[in-house]
Amino acid sequence: MTKEIYLAGGCFWGTEHFFKQIEGVSTTEVGFANGNTEHPTYKEVYTDTTGHAETVHIVYDEAVVDLEFLLNMFFKAIEPTSVNRQGHDEGTRYRTGVYYTDEEQLPVIRKVFAEQQALLSEPIAVEVEPLRCFYRAEDYHQDYLDKNPDGYCHLPLELFAYARQAKMKK
Repeated sequence: MTKEIYLAGGCFWGTEHFFKQIEGVSTTEVGFANGNTEHPTYKEVYTDTTGHAETVHIVYDEAVVDLEFLLNMFFKAIEPTSVNRQGHDEGTRYRTGVYYTDEEQLPVIRKVFAEQQALLSEPIAVEVEPLRCFYRAEDYHQDYLDKNPDGYCHLPLELFAYARQAKMKK
């Protein structure tokens, strides 16, 4: 049974590549979520005037990996107390967010956020909202780090290896 979640973790190139490594993630797609314009281009989103966040649409096999595991992995790939910044990338398009498509996901999201907040001294700055809109980014952004192995990424390479080895406890 497949489920989906939309995660904004800064630059979508690295966020997508990170989640693609996790066993049970079926597909990923990068795009722009929860902004104010329809069908924005990367160039438009880059101006920080559209309200969109660079976001990864993740489809996963719930028999292999669940939302709780994916969200805990998400927290390993972001600086959760940072506002509109991940790594060297700054701007509202790089804000962090969890955009859900099913109200039934909320209890799991709240549980993970409460557990993660208990580990931090500053408040979590990750927004949690229902998905209002998602527009697929241009083709050259899809699977960017597969096509450009030496391309820019704000995430450390070790994190990708960690994601490949991470297994959900059953």
